[in-house]
Amino acid sequence: MRKFTLVLLATLVTSPAIAQPKDCDELKAEIDAKISANGVASFTTTIVDRDAAEDGKVVGTCDNGTKKIVYKRG
Repeated sequence: MRKFTLVLLATLVTSPAIAQPKDCDELKAEIDAKISANGVASFTTTIVDRDAAEDGKVVGTCDNGTKKIVYKRG
């Protein structure tokens, strides 16, 4: 029972840290690195407002869903 209580307490303490939204620039850098690692040489990723019309594919959201990251190849 004591182990269960400790595990439950540890889970409750670390849960808010896991749920923290990422910074847009940090997430964009991670996405850029993944795309480059897949061998794509020419592409752009742009951070735009959630309601903005995009000319490309939405590959991520950030700032609690208020912005999105748009990918365009070429």
